[in-house]
Amino acid sequence: MSEAGAIDQQADDTFGGSLAAAARAIIADGRSVLSDPQLSDADAVHDIRRAFKRWRALMRLLAKPIGESAEQSRTAARDLMRSLSGSRDAQAALDALADLGKSGIPLSPTSMRTIESRLTRLRGEAEAAHFTPETRQRVVDHIDAAAAMIEQWPLAGIEFGTIADQLTRTYRRARGLVPRDWTEAQSEELHELRKRVVEHRHQMELLEPLWPRLAKVWAQEAQRLRERLGACQDLTVFEGLMAPRGPLAPWRSRLTPLIAERRAAHLKAAAKLAGRLFAEKPSAFRARVGALWDAREDFKTAETET
Repeated sequence: MSEAGAIDQQADDTFGGSLAAAARAIIADGRSVLSDPQLSDADAVHDIRRAFKRWRALMRLLAKPIGESAEQSRTAARDLMRSLSGSRDAQAALDALADLGKSGIPLSPTSMRTIESRLTRLRGEAEAAHFTPETRQRVVDHIDAAAAMIEQWPLAGIEFGTIADQLTRTYRRARGLVPRDWTEAQSEELHELRKRVVEHRHQMELLEPLWPRLAKVWAQEAQRLRERLGACQDLTVFEGLMAPRGPLAPWRSRLTPLIAERRAAHLKAAAKLAGRLFAEKPSAFRARVGALWDAREDFKTAETET
C-alpha cells in the first residue's frame, strides 16, 4: 500500500498517535504532487484527487472524536475535488473508450483516432479551465491548513473503539446502497455506491499494518469493486458525449449496443464482488474488527510479559 495510506505503528505506539502519522503522510503526498515538475496536469489532478479521497476518508473517521473542524476539512476537500471534476470527466471518457476497445469496438482505426483526439482535446481544455494557478493555490492553502490542524488535534488520545465505530458506520452506509436488482440500478445510485466503497477501501487500508493479510485482501476486494463501478461511471460519461450535437454524436448508433454490453458485464462482476464484501451485517463487522483488535492487544501484552 502507499505510504500515505498506512498507519506507522512504530512512530507512535498509541493507535490515536498513529492516525496522526497517517494524516502527515497524506499531506506529504499531496505536497509532493504539487512540487513535482515532471507531472503533467492530468497526472497531477489524478494524484491530488486520490490524496484528497484518502484525506476525506480519514476525516470521516475523525468526525466523532475531533468534531466540527474535521468535518469542515472533509467538506473543503470535497469542494476542491469538485472544482477539478471537469478534467476528470474527460479522462473518464478516454478510459471508457479503452474499455470498449476490449470488446472489439466496431469502428475503423480512423474513427478511433478521431474519437481519442476529440477526447484528449476536451481533457486539455478542461484542465486549462479548472486546474488554474488559482485552483492550485487553493489546494496548497488547504494542505497547509490541514497540516496545521493535525498538530493541534488531540489525536494521541483517540481509542481504537471510537474509530471502529466510525469504520462500521462507513461499512453500513456502503452496504445499504448495494442494489437489490443490479440490472435496474440507476447511474446515480451506482455512483453514490462507488463513492462509499472508495471511502471504505481507504479506511480499511489504514488498518493494514495492524492485520496485514486481512486488511490488504479486504482493501483489494473493495478496489476491484470500485473499478467495476468506476467503469460503469466512465461509460455513462462517454454516453453523455454521444448526445445529439455532442462531440461523439456521429458514433452513437454503433456504440450504444456495445456500451450496454460492457455495462452489463461490469454490473454482473460488481454484484458478485459486493455480495462478498458486504456479506456481514454491520454488527458482525463491528464485532470482528473489535475482536481482532482485542486479540492483537492480548498478544502484545503476553509478548511484553515474556
